[in-house]
Amino acid sequence: MLAPFDITGIRIETQRLILRPWTMDDLDDFYAYASIDGLGQMAGWTPHRSLEESEFILNLFMQGKKTFAIELKETGQVIGSLGIEEPDPDPEKEKLGREIGYALHKDYWGNGLMPEAVRAVISYCFDTLRFDFLTCSHFDWNGQSKRVIEKCGFRYFSTTRTETRCDTVENSMNYILYRI
Repeated sequence: MLAPFDITGIRIETQRLILRPWTMDDLDDFYAYASIDGLGQMAGWTPHRSLEESEFILNLFMQGKKTFAIELKETGQVIGSLGIEEPDPDPEKEKLGREIGYALHKDYWGNGLMPEAVRAVISYCFDTLRFDFLTCSHFDWNGQSKRVIEKCGFRYFSTTRTETRCDTVENSMNYILYRI
C-alpha cells in the first residue's frame, strides 16, 4: 500500500550530508551532475542535454515533494538526489511502504556518501513515518548500486524487466527492507 509522503519542511542531517527539499537555487548543481554521461543511464534516464531540461525536471521534483536534494555539508553543493517513490513492484499490498531511488555525482562515487544518505532516509521513514517496508532496485549490471542496497540491509525478492527512458529494457533486481 502506498504510504503518504511529502518532504515539505523536512531536513535530515548526517555526518557529511543534508537531505532537504530542492530549490531553484540548486539548478546549476543539478545540471552539473545530471548532464554527466554514464550517471543517468545507471538509473534508466539519459543525461540532461541542457540547463532548460534540468530546470523542467527540477520543477517536477519541487512540485512532487518526494525527492530530496543531497547537499554536501562541507561545501553546500548539491551532489545528488534521493526520491521516495511508489513501489514498483509492490510486494506488500496490505502494508505501508515506498521505493527509494537515488543518483549521485560521479565525482563522489565510492566515498560511502550514498549509503549514508540511504540509511538516514530509512531511519526517517521507519522511525518517524512508521512505514512498514521500503524497496529499492538496481539494473543487474549496476554493481555500485547493488553494493549500496546490500550495505543498507535490503534483501533481494524478485527480478523484473524494466523499460527505461534510454529506450532499453533491463533486468531490474528488486530488494526489500522491513521495519523491525
